[in-house]
Amino acid sequence: MIINQWYAVMPSNQIRKRQISAVRRLNLDLALFRYASGDLGCVADQCTHRGAALSKGKLNVDCVQCPFHGLEFDTKGKCRFIPANGIASKQDISRYNVRYFPVREEHGIIYLWYGDEDKIADEVPFFEDLDDMPFAYSEISDNWNAHYSRCIENQLDVVHLPFVHANTIGRGNRKLVNGPAVELDKDTIRTSADNEVDVGQHPKTASEVTVSRDLFLLFKFPNIWMNHISDKIRVMIFFAPVDDEKTILYLRFYSKASKLRFVNRIYAFFGKFGNRVIERQDKRIVVTQKPKVTSYRMHEKLLAGDLPVIEYRKRRDELKSK
Repeated sequence: MIINQWYAVMPSNQIRKRQISAVRRLNLDLALFRYASGDLGCVADQCTHRGAALSKGKLNVDCVQCPFHGLEFDTKGKCRFIPANGIASKQDISRYNVRYFPVREEHGIIYLWYGDEDKIADEVPFFEDLDDMPFAYSEISDNWNAHYSRCIENQLDVVHLPFVHANTIGRGNRKLVNGPAVELDKDTIRTSADNEVDVGQHPKTASEVTVSRDLFLLFKFPNIWMNHISDKIRVMIFFAPVDDEKTILYLRFYSKASKLRFVNRIYAFFGKFGNRVIERQDKRIVVTQKPKVTSYRMHEKLLAGDLPVIEYRKRRDELKSK
């Protein structure tokens, strides 16, 4: 994983008030919880006393109580009370503190900070114009037995379209790949497909083509992607890493085809089913790829058309090395 990043890990509505949920993300077993006030917290799902899962406990007003011996921990992971010691105890109990993870909710997404607390970024990664009215979205999710790097690379891959999606978004037998052009802006990758039917011409190089201003792909590190289909239709995915072999894809279909938000909700509801068809076509192939985890230097023989994937791997390795 890339450290010192805000990872989009799950939709906000999956953690209800007065609820503790066991969640595995980023190779970590976590207890995510929400107080009656609506405040969210996240700690390691293991009590430091005897190793019980805190997610099996209960919430008090401002603490998570271990189900085994009643130790209580706040949203910062600090042990606040040990019942066996009694309420009059003045003993220092800081050695019982559990690891905690800063979390933030924006855009209907729970973000988890993975890294050093003193390096927390002010902004979470997102595509801000998706919050514009009257955009509405509908969401589905799917579990893939694949590392999140493979899942992301698939969404930057323009070479696979006429083969994996021959009867959907890859129709037209456009197998020859021009470029593709790639634009990099800090931790954002922008690219687009410029494929043609092969009638014997030579493909154009990346320097001979440009990224489309209308239909293009955007990716923001560490794990959010968007397909800009038009000014009125978008598809967004956040790839929640579970561990080195599993990822949950949360797919949103955004629409503002109408000026009326409730109409856009209807468009988005039906649009997500098209998302599902295309996503399942990808999944069938990506889960077979080996090795599970990718890197900039590995034993794959890439094509010129893989430039977006190459740039993703290069930047990911740079961020990991930091």
